[in-house]
Amino acid sequence: MRNIGCSRREVLLGGAAAAGLIALSPTVRATRHRSVVAGLEGLSAPVDVLEDHWGVPHVRAGSIADAFFANGYLVARDRLWELDFGHRQALGHLAEVFGADFVDSDTANRLFLFRGDAAAELARFPAQVQDCARAYVAGINARIAQVRASPDLLPPEFTVFDYMPMAWDVLDLIRVRAEVTGNTRAEIRRARLAARGVLSYDTLTTPLEPAHELRVPNGLDVHAVSDADLGLFDVLQASLPLGRVEEPGDTQHRRMNSGSNAWVIAPARTATQRPILANDPHLSFGVPGPRYVIHLSAPGLDVIGGGTAGMPGVMQGHNAHIAFGRTNFHIDQEDLFILRTHPSHPDRYFHDGAWKRMETVSTHIAVRGEAGRDVVLRYAAQGPVVSADPARRRATAVSATWLYPGANGLLVNIGLNLAHDWDSFREALRVHTSPTNFTYADTAGNIGWQAAGGLPSRVDGHDGLLPVPGDGRYDWKGLQPLEMLPSTFNPACGWFGTSNEMNLPPGYPAQERRVSFEWRDRFRYDRVAHVLQATPRTTIADCAALQHDTFSRLALDMVALLGDVPPDLADVAALLRRWDGSIQADSAAAALYEVWWSRLERALHALLIPADLHDLLPGPINATVQKTLLHTPDTRFGADPARARDAMLVEALRAAKAELRERLGPVMAAWRWGTLHTITLHHPLAHAPGVATRFPTLGGARMGTGGDSYTVMARWYNPLSKGHDPYAATGGASYLMVCDVGEWDNSVFLNFPGQSGDPRSAHYADFMGDWLRGKMQPLPFSAHRVRAATRRRTSLQPGSTP
Repeated sequence: MRNIGCSRREVLLGGAAAAGLIALSPTVRATRHRSVVAGLEGLSAPVDVLEDHWGVPHVRAGSIADAFFANGYLVARDRLWELDFGHRQALGHLAEVFGADFVDSDTANRLFLFRGDAAAELARFPAQVQDCARAYVAGINARIAQVRASPDLLPPEFTVFDYMPMAWDVLDLIRVRAEVTGNTRAEIRRARLAARGVLSYDTLTTPLEPAHELRVPNGLDVHAVSDADLGLFDVLQASLPLGRVEEPGDTQHRRMNSGSNAWVIAPARTATQRPILANDPHLSFGVPGPRYVIHLSAPGLDVIGGGTAGMPGVMQGHNAHIAFGRTNFHIDQEDLFILRTHPSHPDRYFHDGAWKRMETVSTHIAVRGEAGRDVVLRYAAQGPVVSADPARRRATAVSATWLYPGANGLLVNIGLNLAHDWDSFREALRVHTSPTNFTYADTAGNIGWQAAGGLPSRVDGHDGLLPVPGDGRYDWKGLQPLEMLPSTFNPACGWFGTSNEMNLPPGYPAQERRVSFEWRDRFRYDRVAHVLQATPRTTIADCAALQHDTFSRLALDMVALLGDVPPDLADVAALLRRWDGSIQADSAAAALYEVWWSRLERALHALLIPADLHDLLPGPINATVQKTLLHTPDTRFGADPARARDAMLVEALRAAKAELRERLGPVMAAWRWGTLHTITLHHPLAHAPGVATRFPTLGGARMGTGGDSYTVMARWYNPLSKGHDPYAATGGASYLMVCDVGEWDNSVFLNFPGQSGDPRSAHYADFMGDWLRGKMQPLPFSAHRVRAATRRRTSLQPGSTP
């Protein structure tokens, strides 16, 4: 499954396993420095694969289609279990391997598959894109044929759980659509707050930008809305049902933090007088990591960068002409419609003044170890029906931009990888569904930004922030074209940056187009903007350093609020006042600040959110709101707001000191943020017998890191976790790159923890040390640099019937 913005591959799994092995043998022979893999059906001519020190494959093919065949084959070779699991999840085929607990997940995923003519959808793409898609799938299937023939090649998960990978069909790349952006839970929350008469409290946790007034849509009975209305759409967004149990709020915490940084700098502001493009996508940490680095070369194609298992091509990288990066943009792409159903015929609903019958589709879900389940999927005019309550005469349908004809999340990379200028780059984005900021630079010296993703056309009175009646008044009027989203080309300031902040430009008709009113805090962006604006001639090294920047303006602004303190806190107050604001792993002051900030989060939440709303608003208060309220306290703090604020700061500092003494000992000089802020990577199935012994735990107590949720080097944690490691780093930038546009061999990257998902590989976790030190590595591109970097060479040979 793809890894865009907040990935559905970030799941917690577990359970039992499946059946027999089939054997057919490919021909594999090795020489001293070269291996040959023969008999690959679907490959038209031999392909050379040169692998470097990090296991990055540099593919040399005679045709573009064969290069994409190698792409599919190699990602399946190195990430087969990840690839297969994501494929099964997306198509709704987990229960047949892992048992009955996965029936709901399979039902939800099947409900949201594309229901139109998949073959016709594929045919809408240029012939070359179609050929590449077919070749990619053929490459995956060629590797699956190999492991079926030689089960010793199977990754350990398949043998532990005793099952084989599924074959792929190219139309799967059309059918798989679900890219949930996740604000429908907020729609339900707001309706429930409105039912209690306290809707205004919502903006304490989710402030709206641009400024916008929350209103209940006409005709919505907020008192009837409940979490049950989300139904299968909630299942689609939740972690899978096996594995260690997540705490409440963990999934939402990931969504709040997943993002990225990207910036692009024009030649006039770089030391080389060439553009520089930098990108570091932020996702949850795990094994394997979210990106697979690959270099695909053929006549007409030469592209390198980070891709993801199950999605052809490169997501973030460059070809010979352009460099491209991405961060999460924000588009409200899903809406809930509350249907009124017929009292005697619950499959009928009232729409456009008449009773209409839901469309129904029957599907059979195989279940391991027991009889399969026959499930009925239902669809209304707005989209899939995710819940129904016949006794209350209600059901819920979902509209989602990514279900529309012409939208596609899995094939967009191919067009991007083949693009050669700004126009062809933007044209490739027309099918892109996920809300994304795309940054761009080319060898002619141009830089640009294009926001992309499905943008619904809502009717007046519908802003997407609460559910609406499904009687037809609020139905979408289709999707708005790419031109309705903002972009810039060669901005006058000479650079452009994005870190998931609200970046609709001045004068943009936000209320008319209703892109989104929910964005991330600006702290990372403000730091990037300050550094870029203050640096007249930026270098590649400057950009790499900025990606690892841990300075926190927020932290210093908080410390500046600290006034006189009692004698028992003089030592810790002095530690904070001497501090430069860098959230570094070896910093005692950073440890103190983070624990203090977390204590303030809890204290402010307790002050502002009544106890009877904690079920809907468990916290935390939004960081920007928190900073504003602490700097300008109002009557919610009491009759003397400043004095009450100061008391809160002092009490939180006292609690932080006590907590650090308990966790790190009484000697303040020995405190280290990295001792608390550690990274531990477990296999998602580590709880299952047989997995833990094959997949060693990575990181742990000796892998402390700096940064926090608001530094450019984002390494987030969940301070509201009730576990014993509330400060453990659970996500951030695994893949980082900085591109020297036009002198591509100067580009650098990191990919944590490694290329392979198999612990038997030397590239399972070989990036960990350099990643932790921030030691960027060369990303060789030219033929001579690739040859010099080569450590292993493999020749892929076609089968008898290419």
